[in-house]
Amino acid sequence: MRILSAEIVHLLHALPHGALATHSLTCPGFPYATALPFVPDAFQRPVFLISGLAEHTRNLDADPRSSLLVGPPSGDDAQTGERMTLVGETRAIDAGDAATRRYLRYLPQAEPYLDLGDFRFFRMEPTDIRLIAGFGRMGWRRDAPFDNAPALDENREETLIASLAPGLRADTRLLGIDPWGIDLEREGCRLRIRFDSQAEPEEVDIVARRALDRLPR
Repeated sequence: MRILSAEIVHLLHALPHGALATHSLTCPGFPYATALPFVPDAFQRPVFLISGLAEHTRNLDADPRSSLLVGPPSGDDAQTGERMTLVGETRAIDAGDAATRRYLRYLPQAEPYLDLGDFRFFRMEPTDIRLIAGFGRMGWRRDAPFDNAPALDENREETLIASLAPGLRADTRLLGIDPWGIDLEREGCRLRIRFDSQAEPEEVDIVARRALDRLPR
């Protein structure tokens, strides 16, 4: 099965959390999996905000090799739902102001953690991705699918969101925009709006406006 970048991106944006598996220091030779919220960055790489006291932080500092399972929402059949596992290395990063603001748009409840001092941003660099898109539809993507993919600059994305937000319903909050679609929150629920096809960065503002115009008012 050919794994399309769009399939990976949309699933990565559909859910706010996954299960991160690291190499355990406490139980050498065994994987250690834990549930973590994440936000895809402008290049579709998962970003985490993790406490220095967490078991998986110690594990990652010693060995960055890791995997992230992104599965169906709670209540769905885990064996029939769309899901994928990303394999790569997860390392601490200096997120910068724009990237930090982007993370907090998706997960505003994480803002108090930044004041505690021991939380750091980590980013996974996927090298291999296993996607299961349904019964009989599965396969590996063994390159880094987003290395040469178009990305929307974080500052431009922020400006675009500010210009589009006033036209939305009061119960709707724009989270992020990328060349494949739009993430928003409506009535407390995450919603992914898929573009008909991948847009070039210079066209994203036009495509995004058209997509939002089709939203129920």
